Amino acid sequence: MTDHNELADLCAATGTKFILALFVDLRGKPCAKLVPVEAVDELATEGVGFAGYAVGAIGQEPKDPDLMAIPDPASFTPIPFIKEGLAIVHCDPHVEGTPWPYAPRNILKSLVAQAADAGFEPWVGAEVEYFLLKRAADGTLVTADDADDSDQPCYDVRGLTRMYDHLTAVSTAMNQLGWSNYANDHEDGNGQFEQNFKYAEALTTADRVITLRYLLSTIAAERGMVATFMPKPFAERTGSGLHLHLSLTSAGAPVFPGAGSEDERGLGLSPTAYGFVGGVLEHACALQAVMAPTVNSYKRTGATATRSGASWAPRRPTYGGNDRTHYVRVPDDQRVELRGGDGSANPYLAIAAALGAGLDGIKRSLDPGDLGGCPQHIESLPLTLLHAVESLEADPVVTGTLNAAIPDDWSDRETAVSEYFSRLKREEFFAWHSAVSPWEIDNYLTAF
Repeated sequence: MTDHNELADLCAATGTKFILALFVDLRGKPCAKLVPVEAVDELATEGVGFAGYAVGAIGQEPKDPDLMAIPDPASFTPIPFIKEGLAIVHCDPHVEGTPWPYAPRNILKSLVAQAADAGFEPWVGAEVEYFLLKRAADGTLVTADDADDSDQPCYDVRGLTRMYDHLTAVSTAMNQLGWSNYANDHEDGNGQFEQNFKYAEALTTADRVITLRYLLSTIAAERGMVATFMPKPFAERTGSGLHLHLSLTSAGAPVFPGAGSEDERGLGLSPTAYGFVGGVLEHACALQAVMAPTVNSYKRTGATATRSGASWAPRRPTYGGNDRTHYVRVPDDQRVELRGGDGSANPYLAIAAALGAGLDGIKRSLDPGDLGGCPQHIESLPLTLLHAVESLEADPVVTGTLNAAIPDDWSDRETAVSEYFSRLKREEFFAWHSAVSPWEIDNYLTAF
């Protein structure tokens, strides 16, 4: 139960008339009910109910009690630039008064609590990449900007200018929300963009990624475009990542910077930071099931080249300095960048899994090895979603992050969250595998 006065006061102060009470399922699908401000007290004290099985991938069956979405007033986000008087509030799903352990936001909150128990506060920055597309007359998806057809469109000022109205509308919205948008750029693929905002606490950043995806999709649709976060919508173009910049503080003080005498590798990091990196590399293959959670994801990480000449997606779990070819990039002594995630990743789960892996590395004082090297037992990142799921199932640390919100007295379910998630992803892989593709027709129809 939240403080109903707090939520009501926020509505009054911002002129909010309707609230989208929002949460996402394990696949990242945003779900909401539209609540009038007249019902704000009931929303704050009781939440708003959902038939969980109808929501999607959130661990319920048709016979189960309602999910009750309990709002977090700290996430209250007015969005009058979408609809006058509209706001979003992110919610924590509960069932019969208990936080529902299949809800991604509850999972991340449990990992933040684990970090606090270890003496750390996690901070995260996220780079959201996406394509702007439109439907051609024949129904196919093409680049929204017809003139965006050069071989190397990255940072092209003309491409930015042609999309000025869309980009500035999004930038203005982010700044009105206090997110501190500091750059907007044309990315490496034709029609691909990225709009950056300042890092924040882990939960806040995950909420903002979900909100930004909603804003991007809605603002694009108003201009007749489709904003997609699909990792690899075009075989010949760069894919879209969700790069995460991770850091820890302890009692507010940064713990990643190290003294020169204790850093033989020359990256300026502390032993704590190197342990964190070691944990991420140790669990990289299992992490990919969460950070690259679709069949399409592995067409991004498996790409050897693109039209512009590079894929920018890591194929091996290595680490290094300011070098974007690594799985873990260390741009400075304040943070590490995890580059394995893509646009289909659920930010709550991706951040939770990365934190769990990093905290395990700190706990065990894992050595990440020489710069540019892989852990000895890993040759490459998973080649397909199925390979990634198999790695996840064999990794108790990453599966433990998915199960982090399960209470100790949990006894009414046979399926843990990690098992449920793995089953969903196996089914997704085999659904794709059973479909007959144009490639198969082209290669096999008259080949025998």
